[in-house]
Amino acid sequence: MRDVILLGSTGSIGTQTLDVVTRYPDRFRVVGLSAGGSRIDVLADQVRRFSPAVVALPTTDAADALRAELGTEAPELFVGPESSTVLAEADCDVVLNAITGAAGLRPTLATLAAGTTLALANKESLVIGGRLVTAAATPGQLVAVDSEHSAFAQALRAGRADEVRRLILTASGGPFRGRTRDQLTEVTVEEALAHPNWAMGRVITINSSTLVNKGLELLEAHLLYDVAIDDITVVVHPQSIVHSMVEYVDGSTIAQCSPPDMRLPIGLALTWPDRLPGVTPPNAWTSPTAWTFEPLDEATFGAVELARTAGRAAGTAPAVYNAANEAAVDAFCEGRLSFLGITDVVRTVLAEHLATAPGLPSTAGAAHVADADLTVDAVLAADTWGRLRAAEFIERELA
Repeated sequence: MRDVILLGSTGSIGTQTLDVVTRYPDRFRVVGLSAGGSRIDVLADQVRRFSPAVVALPTTDAADALRAELGTEAPELFVGPESSTVLAEADCDVVLNAITGAAGLRPTLATLAAGTTLALANKESLVIGGRLVTAAATPGQLVAVDSEHSAFAQALRAGRADEVRRLILTASGGPFRGRTRDQLTEVTVEEALAHPNWAMGRVITINSSTLVNKGLELLEAHLLYDVAIDDITVVVHPQSIVHSMVEYVDGSTIAQCSPPDMRLPIGLALTWPDRLPGVTPPNAWTSPTAWTFEPLDEATFGAVELARTAGRAAGTAPAVYNAANEAAVDAFCEGRLSFLGITDVVRTVLAEHLATAPGLPSTAGAAHVADADLTVDAVLAADTWGRLRAAEFIERELA
């Protein structure tokens, strides 16, 4: 029996995690939940079903709403902006961090400091925290939940680290695969949210349509598996059956294949390195099947190359890449920015950050801080600056 704390329980990954837990009641016990507070009815139902000892919420209003829903059934509540971080420090076997965005960084570091296994779905905390996160993790403590990084972990079992030639990161291509830049000028929010293969939250779905998500995954793979950023190749695979591959020095390529269902990597992360029987149905081999692969059109989808730029610079650059994108996605969803404008904003803000020399008078977070001088405060300052600078750029363009 593994005691599980789930951070971000009402989101897409959180609800699918609880679906896995429900199917294996003899393997898992939910001892803590955290949520952002926007779906109190969902959270209340989760509390009734799983009886966690503690629930973490960021605001008093959200806590009051949950108490009103549950009455005398309400568990102990941690309340405040750091409540998820406090919960992550609690005693358990595994913390699954499914918080969205930079807010997941402190809970990630708290989990690692507590010595607990971290099943990481919050890729942003690794991307922006960089070496702060990898240095805090002991061998085997950090387990990826993303399907692509779970695939890498499985395929890397086939050889030694010094036998790896490169990682091949697959991308579905999103809803706009095959379109030119000119054909993307009038993309609507509804079109960008219509992912062909996966059901995900708003930010991740929009990121998948711009391929920013693939840029974040490239940075995550670089950090998780200590593979040079230029030794990771992105390949478009529309069927989303091959979740990623590892190419070895002898010319062999090992691929992990399964239907596009996040419950498989979630289940593996909860029990790593063991496997749960029957988490998802396997591929069907009784009818003709075709899998295709094609190079990424980086002229149209420039977000991956921008991620490489941020990754080569390291330090606070990935935090700015992520922050500027999140601000731009919000503006796009609110009708204040075009679809192509998302990547343009990221490019502009990242370039300004990298051009600002440290030590010169500047707004907090504006100057790039290298890996050697990286701190949590520097990362969070860069995150705040990136959001504000992106918002300023968007407003200036609208004026």
